[in-house]
Amino acid sequence: MKLVVEVVDAHDLMPKDGQGSASPFVEVDFQNQLSKTRTVPKNLNPVWNQKLVFHFDQPQNCTHQFIQVSVYNERRPIPGRNFLGRVRIPCSNIVRKGEEVYQSFQLENKWFFSPVKGEIGLKVYISPESETKSSPPPPLPPQPLSSPTSSPSPASLSSAVTSVSDNTISQPLAQVIAGESEKEVSAVDAVEKSKSQVKELKKIKVPPKVETAEHISKHQVLQHPGIFFEKRAEGVPFTMHSVTPQGHPAEPEDYNLKDTNPQLGERWPSGGVYRGRGWMSGERFASTYDLVEQMFYLYVRVVKAKNLLPSSITGSCDPYVEVKLGNYRGRTKHCEKKMNPEWNQVFAFSKDRIQSSVVEVLVKDKEMVGRDDYLGRVVFDLNEIPTRVPPDSPLAPQWCRLEDRRGEGKVRGEIMLAVWMGTQADEAFPDAWHADAASVYGEGVSSIRSKVYVSPKLWYLRVNVIEAQDVVPSDRSRLPEVFVKAQVGNQVLRTKICPVRTTNPLWNEDLVFVVAEPFEEQLSITVEDRVHPSKEEVLGKISLLLTEFEKRLDHRPVHSRWFNLEKYGFGILEADRRKELKFSSRVHLRVCLEGGYHVLDESTMYISDQRPTARQLWKQPVGILEVGILGAQGLLPLKMKDGRGSTDAYCVAKYGQKWVRTRTILDTFSPTWNEQYTWEVYDPCTVITLGVFDNCHLGGARGGGGGGGDKTSGSGVARDSRIGKVRIRLSTLEAHRIYTHSYPLLVLHPHGVKKMGELQLAVRFTALSVANMIYIYGHPLLPKMHYLHPFTVNQVENLRYQAMNIVAVRLGRAEPPLRKEVVEDMLDVDSHVWSMRRSKANFFRIMSLASGIISVGRWFGDVCNWKNPVTSVLVHILFLILIWYPELILPTLFLYMFLIGIWNYRIRPRLPPHMDTKVSWAEGVSPDELDEEFDTFPTSKSHDIVRMRYDRLRSVAARIQTVVGDIATQGERFQSLLSWRDPRATSLFIVFCLCAAVVLYSTPFRAVALIAGLYYLRHPRFRSKLPSVPSNFFKRLPARTDSLL
Repeated sequence: MKLVVEVVDAHDLMPKDGQGSASPFVEVDFQNQLSKTRTVPKNLNPVWNQKLVFHFDQPQNCTHQFIQVSVYNERRPIPGRNFLGRVRIPCSNIVRKGEEVYQSFQLENKWFFSPVKGEIGLKVYISPESETKSSPPPPLPPQPLSSPTSSPSPASLSSAVTSVSDNTISQPLAQVIAGESEKEVSAVDAVEKSKSQVKELKKIKVPPKVETAEHISKHQVLQHPGIFFEKRAEGVPFTMHSVTPQGHPAEPEDYNLKDTNPQLGERWPSGGVYRGRGWMSGERFASTYDLVEQMFYLYVRVVKAKNLLPSSITGSCDPYVEVKLGNYRGRTKHCEKKMNPEWNQVFAFSKDRIQSSVVEVLVKDKEMVGRDDYLGRVVFDLNEIPTRVPPDSPLAPQWCRLEDRRGEGKVRGEIMLAVWMGTQADEAFPDAWHADAASVYGEGVSSIRSKVYVSPKLWYLRVNVIEAQDVVPSDRSRLPEVFVKAQVGNQVLRTKICPVRTTNPLWNEDLVFVVAEPFEEQLSITVEDRVHPSKEEVLGKISLLLTEFEKRLDHRPVHSRWFNLEKYGFGILEADRRKELKFSSRVHLRVCLEGGYHVLDESTMYISDQRPTARQLWKQPVGILEVGILGAQGLLPLKMKDGRGSTDAYCVAKYGQKWVRTRTILDTFSPTWNEQYTWEVYDPCTVITLGVFDNCHLGGARGGGGGGGDKTSGSGVARDSRIGKVRIRLSTLEAHRIYTHSYPLLVLHPHGVKKMGELQLAVRFTALSVANMIYIYGHPLLPKMHYLHPFTVNQVENLRYQAMNIVAVRLGRAEPPLRKEVVEDMLDVDSHVWSMRRSKANFFRIMSLASGIISVGRWFGDVCNWKNPVTSVLVHILFLILIWYPELILPTLFLYMFLIGIWNYRIRPRLPPHMDTKVSWAEGVSPDELDEEFDTFPTSKSHDIVRMRYDRLRSVAARIQTVVGDIATQGERFQSLLSWRDPRATSLFIVFCLCAAVVLYSTPFRAVALIAGLYYLRHPRFRSKLPSVPSNFFKRLPARTDSLL
């Protein structure tokens, strides 16, 4: 076996040559085998595209071994090298040839404070020995290429041709591909006859100057753009192919946001023109449907029929209507034994798929056995159908006489119909039967329609358990250990055990629940006695309706009440004694429904609504958000249908309490929805979330989605699969501008990040009032009750989890239901789960923030060291001006920030934010870390894997422990300045303080600041390389590290 490390490229390396650049090369160390690439001069984004091959004898024993890839800068003219970063790749992550993918690794440092940045792109895989041997060895000297008597082997011939540079081989290669006869490669017996290979090579007229690659080590195989020979079986000629290195730069483009140019609102009424302060009609916001492309549909509304012809056998009929347009047939439900049936159903046929010039409406009588009887029909010519676009009033249905099968005469019966040509803006569109979903039947019909949902109104229920009286245990010889348990639905909370054993316990604890309107659950209060650590005894119980409690909007106190407890008997007599065993114990409670809080059902990082529960506390909206869900492109198959991949996609959008769901487009990887929705915006610093899912509830044989993947849970119930999710923060959008972009749908799988397709959106945020917008930015993020009586962090997390469950249950009871897995994914139910990937991402986010401060510090250090004399002189002049006129310090600071903001305006972000794989640390994550992230809680892995992950977590925690210890040491040294822990150091410090006080009292502050500033900015020739006296003094101070075990 051979281990192949393909070094592709690197990005954003640290400059090391003193001229803002570097000459990097890569060195790979595996089991004491060293190999390195060539040096790329003066390039911080080098591209190597080289393969380094190593012996890999015992793959089964390499679980805990690593491949170390180090990047160095080659120093010239003095030989040497500078460290630029390294990557350690565990051998457990290596795949076999054919499964390798390009991976980008962040360069790591050797020690904590070493300056390292950038990333390196690699491909690592294991190749069989036979395949590796057939790969081209290092290039040969140029003279055998021109020697007519030499007989190179096929491998050496391939290597020689491969080693020719781009400039020298591009012209002959183009001629070979063009098929010119004098330069054609036409060897037939190249494997057996080496002389013929030389003749073949001579046919490619290689210029006399041949540049060969520099040979670095015996393990290296250099890969250049060029040509190579592919070895065939005997009797099959060699063929020549073009080799193009596949590097990383083309791959991240798939993860980027793409600009689109759809035809929006051009044919809609009023053209989608912005007028005044918004699209408002009185108090109602008018939707213009100008953010989607216009789609025409033929609508047929079947209302009812009368005087139908009864059956000659039964004397009645079971009528139904069939709407036929070309090959599409839509059918209503049949009405049993009705001569005057009513259907009131709408059929929609896409204009792009119309294959006929007429539409037929057939009335039939359903028969139990045999063919259904024909009752009559009505035919409409499509050229005579009127066109209707809202806000036009709905087209009035009309009575039409039924005709016979041949259309030669009228028959008995009439049917009320309305036929018109409309768009997706028609109010009949959401509930219509669509021709492209004709294969769906049963309960699946309702699950493919577009719907709007509203989250239930959530309240916090605060139960203040004050005390209880006359609590008597069953064993009168002992005093009880009493606690109170409260339950609302599935939520159970309990107070602490009263610290004093008494029959009149006191707690004064708050228990907080989440409840939803309409209030269906009851509050159950139970007073219990802990008889034994494993046994608890019920002393009294009471159930209360939630509608009995007061609703409060602020922090005013609520009146408390006493409630009598009921005690039940045990065993067989319990049912008989319930009514007679009224107990005199009672409990003192203060219960209220909190309307001044916002019940959090999503993370505060990307919250979409911040209004309190009580509607009385709502402010006026500050804007309107309009989203046009255009379609998706390049979706991947998620299930099997008729032996091929299929996807039935729909989109869900959530903002505030309003959820929208588009219709399901069946069996296509490029669905087109073109649906527009509108939300009122009460705070621009909020986020709208959109998700795309695969519908696995289409009824009948398709109900389970045809198998595949994680479509079903452990109980066998079909689950809608996640395709991807997009978040858009409204504060990043410019007002009144339409953003039309294609967002990548990225999903993290156990084997890595995967692009599932692209979602095309058109988004517009309209600000209604600039004054309200300014007021919002100075207003608290959450309602004031969150700050007057805040919850603890654990309470917020637990209450959010309960709120998510309630929302998922309530929306799952709608028709059609919004599935639990969809709601949980939109609300990020697993955002609190431990992930090494997220930890790395957050760490590097902090490091990116600190990089700005570090850059400023380096710039100031360069000023102090006079790296750029002009800059140092200007800083000195500015310093003297500020010393002479200190009142200019703050104005200068604010003016400087103003100028920076104006300067950055020209490079401001033009695109809305999207899911970033680099920020999420999704590209460089190892398979084991992904496996850990997708593990269940508690874990389901083996003990060896858990031990390995625990050891890894210990190593990470050890680093954090060291950093925290260093910070604590510095702080304790400050404390020891005046604590007399070191008597000599404290004596020196207080004497210095006395002298400094005398000097500062007698010297003007300007003089002191001037002398100190000039001393700090002094020229390097007046500096010493040794640490300063204050630094030496501070490092000698004692800390409490000596007292640690």
